[in-house]
Amino acid sequence: MEFSKATVSDLLSRIPESDRTHLLNLGKVQAFAKAEFIFSAGESSHHVFLLLSGRIKIYQSSTIGKEAILWFCFAGELFGLAEATRGGGRMVSAQTCDACEVLCIRQEIFTAFLETHPRTSLVIVQVLACRLRVLGDVVINLISDDVRTRILKMVLQLGSRCGVPSTHGLCLDIAFTHQELADMIGTTRQTVTTTLGQLEREGLLAIDNHKIHITGSDLLAQIWRTQSLSQA
Repeated sequence: MEFSKATVSDLLSRIPESDRTHLLNLGKVQAFAKAEFIFSAGESSHHVFLLLSGRIKIYQSSTIGKEAILWFCFAGELFGLAEATRGGGRMVSAQTCDACEVLCIRQEIFTAFLETHPRTSLVIVQVLACRLRVLGDVVINLISDDVRTRILKMVLQLGSRCGVPSTHGLCLDIAFTHQELADMIGTTRQTVTTTLGQLEREGLLAIDNHKIHITGSDLLAQIWRTQSLSQA
């Protein structure tokens, strides 16, 4: 089975080439339509997943049915990892945001692979640690920050992950709905719309063709510093 280089993210580029080739041939590729569930909270867990194309949201639902988006997975990222290490049912749901291709790997096959590939196992530990740190930041932000600050922090984080240069400054190269943004920072869609409008009038952001462009020089400088530190 062959995969284009475009499917290998910075995450997987840290895995030795021989490990990466082995990993990409462990499972079966499955296509999912937009808004389709890869798995839902409460289901039995049997697979680990590698997203080859598209975007997937990982979220939990509250007792009143409100979604809290924990993170987005982009092409080249692994997900469904937690249950692979601890077993048990799914604690979160994974749903496609657009049409996706996903490599599905049986848990026992993935676990056996990690046992014989220590360098890749270390990368997986780093991935889980990074996600735990991000979720910790989310909790602190919800406690201590107002909506404006939470939106700016989220935009900076997304800019570091999926920002590309544009005539406006830096474009988040994926269109997010206002509802998705609201579900990421614990507020309402109406509040996100109002706050984005305020930030646009202040010259910090620009909205063009449903995509967010970071235009404020201070915000851009923060992203460049973050990227420089991550590459050091």
